Amino acid sequence: MTFKSKEEYSSRIGRTLITSEQIAAAVKKCAEKIDSIYDGRPLLMIGVLNGAAMFAGELMKHISVPCELEFIQAESYYDSTESSGEVRLTREIERDISGYHVLLAEDIIDTGRTLSRVKALLEGKKPLSVTTITLLDKPERRLVEFTPDISLFTIEDVFVIGFGLDCAGYYRNLPFIAEYKE
Repeated sequence: MTFKSKEEYSSRIGRTLITSEQIAAAVKKCAEKIDSIYDGRPLLMIGVLNGAAMFAGELMKHISVPCELEFIQAESYYDSTESSGEVRLTREIERDISGYHVLLAEDIIDTGRTLSRVKALLEGKKPLSVTTITLLDKPERRLVEFTPDISLFTIEDVFVIGFGLDCAGYYRNLPFIAEYKE
């Protein structure tokens, strides 16, 4: 996908579902919850690239307890608006995480395949615990049984862009969540 103009790029941005102000408020509230749960406990946040980079970064800014950050990378969309059904891990965690409580941060859970696979992989590394957190949850699309431990927003079954979520690599930079228009 390439765009010939800024207007063509902008024409694909549909209605705003979640404003940047709503995201900021929810992230701050979530960070307070994390602070209360993990105070004094070794915490490692692992974000799922590429989509969760903005969410993990924003959440880290508001967590006040000692917390380290790592990233894992998984793909399942491959430049489409539909999941391929095949989850491919392209970057894994190499370090020993056995002494940490892991906070696994994802941008969106729809089919559940990616996060359930990544969670199982991390649990195999024997951390003290694994807590899953997602910016967006789309339970209508779930194909595997998976419920995140913490979800900031539940959304309807539409393809969304913004705040790290993309379509073929574009729109991650939007400070809000919007519906993507084909």
